[in-house]
Amino acid sequence: MALDYGKCAKEIFETLGGRENLVSAAHCATRLRLVTVDNKKVDMKKLENIEGVKGVFSSNGQLQLIIGTGTVNKVYDEFLAVSGMTAATKEEVKAAAAAKQPLIKRMIKSLGDVFVPILPAIVAAGLMMGLVEALGKFIPSFAESDIYSWMDLVSNTAIVYLPVLVAISAARVFGGNIFLGGTIGMLLMHMNLLSAWTAASDPSQIQYWKIAGISIRQVNYQGHIIPIIIAIWIMCKIEKWLHKHVPEMIDLFVTPLVTVIVTAFLTMAFIGPVFIVVENNILAAVKALLALPLGIGSFVCGAIYPLTVVCGIHHMFNVLEAGMIAEAGQNIWLPISCSANFAMCMACVAVFVKAKNVKTKSLALPAGLSASLGITEPAIFGINLRFVKPLICGMIGAAFGAMAGTLMGVYGSAYGVTGIPGFLITTDCTLQYTIMLLIAGAISFILTYIVWKEEKPETAGTDITANANASVEEAKKEESTIIENPAEKTVYAPIKGNVIKVDEIPDDTFASGVLGNGVGIEPEEGVVYAPFDGTIATVSETKHALGFMGPNDIEMLIHVGIDTVNMNGDGFDVLVSEGDEVKAGQKLMTFSIDKIKKAGYSTTTAVLVNNSDDYADFKVIKTGKVNNGDVIITV
Repeated sequence: MALDYGKCAKEIFETLGGRENLVSAAHCATRLRLVTVDNKKVDMKKLENIEGVKGVFSSNGQLQLIIGTGTVNKVYDEFLAVSGMTAATKEEVKAAAAAKQPLIKRMIKSLGDVFVPILPAIVAAGLMMGLVEALGKFIPSFAESDIYSWMDLVSNTAIVYLPVLVAISAARVFGGNIFLGGTIGMLLMHMNLLSAWTAASDPSQIQYWKIAGISIRQVNYQGHIIPIIIAIWIMCKIEKWLHKHVPEMIDLFVTPLVTVIVTAFLTMAFIGPVFIVVENNILAAVKALLALPLGIGSFVCGAIYPLTVVCGIHHMFNVLEAGMIAEAGQNIWLPISCSANFAMCMACVAVFVKAKNVKTKSLALPAGLSASLGITEPAIFGINLRFVKPLICGMIGAAFGAMAGTLMGVYGSAYGVTGIPGFLITTDCTLQYTIMLLIAGAISFILTYIVWKEEKPETAGTDITANANASVEEAKKEESTIIENPAEKTVYAPIKGNVIKVDEIPDDTFASGVLGNGVGIEPEEGVVYAPFDGTIATVSETKHALGFMGPNDIEMLIHVGIDTVNMNGDGFDVLVSEGDEVKAGQKLMTFSIDKIKKAGYSTTTAVLVNNSDDYADFKVIKTGKVNNGDVIITV
């Protein structure tokens, strides 16, 4: 039975608390994106149970309703009519959502935005540093070899020059020239400056410049992050102001020159010295908290850490960890993050063991495994936060684990590595680290198993047709070329590349499965082909995503890259329009892999069946290397 778009929109509007509680509304390929005055006025349970709404979640100040490809735009049009609102772009909705958030939260979110793109480098460095250190300790002769020295150099590069990476990333976040940002970052790490670590151990070596009566320390900013971010924020403000006021004829050389000189002086004369003191005070406060008797500080920090992940602010702790390693060579925050991540893992495992719903079990296990390796977003957003009680039980387990870890003296030699891989950077306290994880995991698992009870499908807040297509036979696997008349139950690879599991997609929303099951594809070629015979339901305004309606009522989304909406269509060329009928294997879009990477985004493409819950026989057929036209999914 077709969805009544007007009825769906009217019920959504009434549940949101009326027009006076609405700030802005937009939609993307699958979601209705809303900003409300007060989310407390919204009946979330009722909203989830509205026919046509497949899920509801809040992110970065936006209330997002999962409607589905090809349907959301129609519901959106009806929503504008019934609410009397005007259409807004996704950027306007994001701006409205950000504006209503407290200043401190906006600042912390910016900090997270800076760190997210450079996390792969940090994680890789942490893993390699842990491995090199472990090998050096287990094999003393290896520690004396040239290859050890070389690997040590390679592994710690991202950590030593972290301020440069932070500067480049911050310039991107604050809208400045990333190369000017990189220049400031390299300036503050210049080889002619005394190492901050050396200065801390022997202040007598510090020399000063006298410029305009101001003493400027000739010391670099190794291990200091906050002053770098503040410097780049100011740099971007200066650069933007100059672009507006400097005549275009001389803007090309005047603006960069003045921007770098002014930013460098302000940073080294004022910002750096002030925020070095601030960072040291923050570090001292955290150490004081962690040093409270009986691990009370760690207990509190362990309990609230998962909530910082929910709020998207957990990356701020990288600043503290970097400072700890820079000052003492020991990351004593590690027991907190590792206990929390492993507790989230075991809460998911408890749900997997206890649940009877196949969909829940299929999501809980991989989400738990991901959390055990330090990637907790699928576990938190896909299972624990969704069912609430597993999240609370996991927080309790994390608190006790963190307290135990602190009392046993657990620490890491690097950061950015948690969960099971954390063994690589805890070689001095492996036994204690093991006990800590067991405590956090056991408490979380046992409490979740006892407290959590599976709800009946009708109260789960998701529109699931449990018996849909139950009698349909599994589609036959095809060869690596598209056949002339594709099977109605077959989805072909739309892109040539490497197929990964949905929970491995580097995006919280896609990986959690809230937009439907499917796969991710790491593209080798920048071409998208039709995955089946069907109709183009939606074409994103920014050209990075396509929605399809196909045979057997399949609703599909192909979303090229992660956060590529911010590229505003640059590098994308869509060859079809909404409403076009397409054939399997037809070329639909081209995109530049290089431009996506240069913009700092992942090229991983989400290929999702938005209504996968409607198919009892949904199955991912193939992962790994594929050509466009290989069978990857059957329903």
